[in-house]
Amino acid sequence: MLWINLAGLLMIVFIVWWFWLFTPAQNEADGEHPIPILVKNGVYEPARIHISPGQTITLSFLRKDPSPCAEVVQFPDLGMSISLPVDNSYNVRLPPLQKGEYNFHCQMQMYRGTLIVD
Repeated sequence: MLWINLAGLLMIVFIVWWFWLFTPAQNEADGEHPIPILVKNGVYEPARIHISPGQTITLSFLRKDPSPCAEVVQFPDLGMSISLPVDNSYNVRLPPLQKGEYNFHCQMQMYRGTLIVD
């Protein structure tokens, strides 16, 4: 009984870490080269991308996860929804953005990322 409770406690700690404490990889864009984003194992890598205001950027998504959840990336603030092919890069060109944070995610919002314009 002790081992079951201990396993349950460890699962709760893992879930709290994964959803609230995990700090995803970050990247800064130079505006000239596409920013590669790997879609794999339930995360976008990098998941936090810093860009300058008024800068046009291209995100190059490489989807390695064949699950249906990873098929579409959505940018709700920009009104964009893009289907990603498996094992092929797909470039998404974004218009110049104003300062702020713009989230992107899969259809079920399991994969999450943020564009930070600062």
